Amino acid sequence: MDRSTRTAPAGTPAIPSTGPWPAPASGREVKRHKWWGWGLDDVAFRWDNKPAFPPFAKDKIGLDLHELEQRPEPELSAYEVPASRLGEQTRARLVELLGEDNVLVDDEMRVVHSFGRSVTDLFRVRTGDFERIVDAVVYPRTEEDVQAILRFVLDEDLVLIPFGGGSCISGSVTPDVAEQRPVVTVNLGRMRAVLSIDETSGLARVEAGAYGPDLEDQLNAEGWTLGHFPDSFNYSTLGGWAATRSTGMQSDKYGDIADIVRGLRLAHPRGVLAVTALPGQSDGPSMRELVLGSEGRLGVITEVTVQVHRLPAQRQVIAYMFPDWEHGIRGMHAIARATDVFPTFTRLSDGPETAFSLSMVKEPTSTKGKVAGKVQDGLFAYLRRKGWNTDGDMCIAYVCFEGSKESVSRQESTVKGIVKRNGGISLGAGPGAIYDQKKFDTPYLRDFLLSYDVFGDVSDTAAPWSRLNEMHTEVMAAGQKALDDMGLTGFMFCHMSHSYHSGACLYFTFAFPYSSKERALAEYTTLKHAVQQAFIDHGGTLSHHHAVGTEHQPWIEDDITPVGVSILHDVFSASDPGRNLNPGKIITP
Repeated sequence: MDRSTRTAPAGTPAIPSTGPWPAPASGREVKRHKWWGWGLDDVAFRWDNKPAFPPFAKDKIGLDLHELEQRPEPELSAYEVPASRLGEQTRARLVELLGEDNVLVDDEMRVVHSFGRSVTDLFRVRTGDFERIVDAVVYPRTEEDVQAILRFVLDEDLVLIPFGGGSCISGSVTPDVAEQRPVVTVNLGRMRAVLSIDETSGLARVEAGAYGPDLEDQLNAEGWTLGHFPDSFNYSTLGGWAATRSTGMQSDKYGDIADIVRGLRLAHPRGVLAVTALPGQSDGPSMRELVLGSEGRLGVITEVTVQVHRLPAQRQVIAYMFPDWEHGIRGMHAIARATDVFPTFTRLSDGPETAFSLSMVKEPTSTKGKVAGKVQDGLFAYLRRKGWNTDGDMCIAYVCFEGSKESVSRQESTVKGIVKRNGGISLGAGPGAIYDQKKFDTPYLRDFLLSYDVFGDVSDTAAPWSRLNEMHTEVMAAGQKALDDMGLTGFMFCHMSHSYHSGACLYFTFAFPYSSKERALAEYTTLKHAVQQAFIDHGGTLSHHHAVGTEHQPWIEDDITPVGVSILHDVFSASDPGRNLNPGKIITP
């Protein structure tokens, strides 16, 4: 039976609409990234309307934007794409299962599904490094289709890689170059409906292939929200979030995906694992937790039951400024510990990231914008008279409030007092609104820089409040030393986000022009490894929300101990003895 029409459990009213969210008729209609970069073909970063950005780029990474010659977009036809290893008879049998339009073997679709969106992936794509790509992309419409695919994969001894939106930056969807068996990617983009909402319990059953915007559109139409907004929101799926233990920028209020997911269904070669959505259980090790973060090694997540919330009556993002990082961290810690404030998110940029953010401000064209610019100039002059270093130390922060008008007003007042007591000032709602509108745009800047031989990437960790300042200092020092040792010019900055009772996430961004295409990946690896090792050396985790994949594997044993790795090995080996399910991810073999 089609999962979208399956009868909901008792007490779970179906969405009152004309039917489930329309599913793409075929795989070619499923949304996807451009083959060589982030997002859609007609969206790109512009620097010509940001007057402070060219001097910033020249100062920090030596890139003179005014002297650049525009480079054309990559053309896939310029590269040789290896032929699919999937035999015609095997393809024909898959077509029998799914239909001709849902078994794709053409070059572009295979390239798109062979890489995530890490710097390593995109560099390989742009240089035509297609040593090993997937051999077919299949698009199931139902859970029964997924089960049929799994049975077929085992019968034929193929490799299966689940694919959500392809936005991962850890190598989770990339096939092993040494894999000789045909590799099939399963894209769940045709399974994107909110199946039902239990309004009494605040739970929604959702097909795992729902992209963030599709999911929010369906929930919003009924007055609900998931509240999960990772940076990759526009190009990532619910199943992908669960499979990689994603965190959204509003996790202070709504929780990480591990908090949001209450139940799920996992298609496994032996059948379907169904985890019921219950408020609490004491029935041995958590199967829900075992599946979360499993990156396809245990099977394919087909459906997720998530907790949802009524849309808030009011939402407000307020910006604040602190004289330096330490004052800012004290302020953020005080907000996290306040008993009468419940922010949707809190974020603090360090001095270098604040300078970067200011360089990204568009040139004002309206009278209101020009007045705002003069007000900012006056404010910065006032702060300099107070002894602030407005060129490098001061740190901007954003706090989001949701709820009734009265609740938002009360919380804003409380936080304003906390900020003042910790040496900061309020900048009001204007800068906060701009941040909220542009929060998903940064990946396009990375694509732009990559076109001009500049790597830009991120690494994230989590640590207790007591170690955040040490972590920030030591990671920045480790990154700078790596650049200095290689004789490279680069830039690095950080923000604090995702606050918890005991600590927070630190999210580092770095950029540098590589010396040559031959040395590019080695230079990137040197810097990335220096940053990651500093996380481990100073009591952090290898990643807060970017999963393990292959790129973070070197630190998995440090993070979960050799015993933890051994237990995972036993679980994966017993569950998938033929190593058919996304082998080599998280741990090896």
